Amino acid sequence: MKKIGVLTGGADCPGMNSVLRAVVRKAVSEGYVVTGIKNGWTGLAQNDMRVLDLQIVSGILDRGGTILGTSRIIPPLKDSMNQQIADNFKRSGMDALIAVGGEDTLKIALELYEKFDLPIIGVPKSADNSLTGTDYAFGFDTAVNIATQCIDRLHTTAESHHRIIVIEVMGRYTGWIALEAGIAGGADIILVPEYPVNIDLVCDSLRARHKRGKTFSIIVIAEGAVIEGHSNQQEHEENIRNHRVSRVGEMVADLIESKTGFETRVSVLGHIQRGGAPTSFDRIISTRFGFYAIELIKQDKYGFMVAIHKNKLNAFPIKDAVSKHKAIEPDIYEIAKVFAA
Repeated sequence: MKKIGVLTGGADCPGMNSVLRAVVRKAVSEGYVVTGIKNGWTGLAQNDMRVLDLQIVSGILDRGGTILGTSRIIPPLKDSMNQQIADNFKRSGMDALIAVGGEDTLKIALELYEKFDLPIIGVPKSADNSLTGTDYAFGFDTAVNIATQCIDRLHTTAESHHRIIVIEVMGRYTGWIALEAGIAGGADIILVPEYPVNIDLVCDSLRARHKRGKTFSIIVIAEGAVIEGHSNQQEHEENIRNHRVSRVGEMVADLIESKTGFETRVSVLGHIQRGGAPTSFDRIISTRFGFYAIELIKQDKYGFMVAIHKNKLNAFPIKDAVSKHKAIEPDIYEIAKVFAA
């Protein structure tokens, strides 16, 4: 009988509970015991754990957040914390560990796998879909759907008041949410971290729309977008690196209003995008991810992350998954540019 540990780390995200449910149900069917580690890596450092059974995970498929709690710890860890986590893992009697999380959570998993040979499987959570090696991480589809709904609602007030509305969405390093929600929501301009923002070109585009009688515009911008030549550019980039709020939407709105005279407002969607129930798509891939994580444990295939490519599940090295961010695809961005202005 194997004893499997599972934790949820980093920012909360719709689909975490769906993964936990799938892990437990699949593990129990294999005759395994599952230990839930509370509050991410903090729980393993503090030895804060509980057994997860079928009753505990019943009814959590559609719940947002995570029943285990989470914490945000930025890698690399101190050697003392690495050692404490490794020691607690060994004392617990666990045979394998499933780390459900995004880039930072998986970087810590990689540290522990490489330095202490901990048998770890990763499950990709990324609302902004920035993890390399998988077509989708769970949480992304929910975030795109929520952002699209918000864009739809803001369209009506922008049109009624003849305003420019700048909508800031998640995406520190990649613009997947801005791109897909912007296209789905009919945004007029989409600004992403992969392409520095030329504010003069943005203003020229807005002036051209006004000349054609379009007296309102919707601009969707990812929080990690950088404004070329702006005095706050260096500070903004430092904020992104240190996980602080960037307020890039406000910066863009102020510049637009000062340069064009058009009334401009800002809506920062923030945590709304990762709250509430997961979409059906996120529930399905979360369930598939949790199921496949147990399959990888059965194969003793550690140091890998569950991934999906062309709707097929596979194992992708954690080391490669966290080595770089998955930038938006240029051909999709070209679609967005066609509908601009």
